[in-house]
Amino acid sequence: MILIAAPGQGSQTPGFLAPWLELDGVRETLGELGEAAGIDLIEHGTNSDAETIKDTRVAQPLIVAAGIVAYDALVQQAQQFGKATAGHSVGELTAMYVAGILSREDAMKLVGIRGRAMAEAAALTPTGMAAVIGADPEELEAKLEELGLSAANYNGGGQIVVAGDREALESFAADAPAKSRVIALQTAGAFHTHFMEPAVDALREAAGELDVDNPQIPIYSNHHGAKVETGHEFVDLVVGQVASPVRWDKSMETFVEDGITGMIELAPAGALTGLAKRGMRGTPVAALKTPDDLQAAADLLQGDTE
Repeated sequence: MILIAAPGQGSQTPGFLAPWLELDGVRETLGELGEAAGIDLIEHGTNSDAETIKDTRVAQPLIVAAGIVAYDALVQQAQQFGKATAGHSVGELTAMYVAGILSREDAMKLVGIRGRAMAEAAALTPTGMAAVIGADPEELEAKLEELGLSAANYNGGGQIVVAGDREALESFAADAPAKSRVIALQTAGAFHTHFMEPAVDALREAAGELDVDNPQIPIYSNHHGAKVETGHEFVDLVVGQVASPVRWDKSMETFVEDGITGMIELAPAGALTGLAKRGMRGTPVAALKTPDDLQAAADLLQGDTE
């Protein structure tokens, strides 16, 4: 069973949508998706600089739209749909489209609201996020408690993303746990922490207006790493998780237990396939970064890894 994985915020880079515009119909699709989200996806995905697309209101719709476009192109190339799916953070909205829980228009409407609500919450206090690799868990936990920081993403493979007040993050980086590496992330707030609680109500209200179906294929939640059987339950978990940690480590454990035989990461790809190489050792992966990667991803989806 091949898993279709959708990345989260921080995976965007300037101009990353440009190669996809060369495919027939993608410009029109991105125009429609941008209208649903309330953003000019083509302008931001081709011409905007790194600082502009770091803005949560821009980054989140860009990432979900890229995943939708990449998945549709993959299905066309492979002539078959994905058999299971999961997304990391905002990538869960892409996964809901892949699983048939939401239409692509509703997924984009919701991500537009999510991005704006989280940006407003982030503007209340200067906060940020950083990836920590190779830290001793007990030493890391003590350091976070000392500085008032939180673990926001448990990514597996020895990586934990921490979040909180920017000054506290700077202090953490200056005196990080022994043998660890700290990497500042291209995010504009302390996502998946209590700092995002003001965004939860706005997102819950918006989610209540969507046309939600049950998943047509297995879909795994960041909340606990397990499969979710109903669309409404999945939407509820996505709403609440704006202010609670992402457990991608548990998700990867479940993928292995459930016999996932390969992973295709949708655009903008790279982060999740990297984690899989450490957390799901030996599992074939394909990073669908540009249309040039479609054939390799289609081969994996069809069960041909040669």
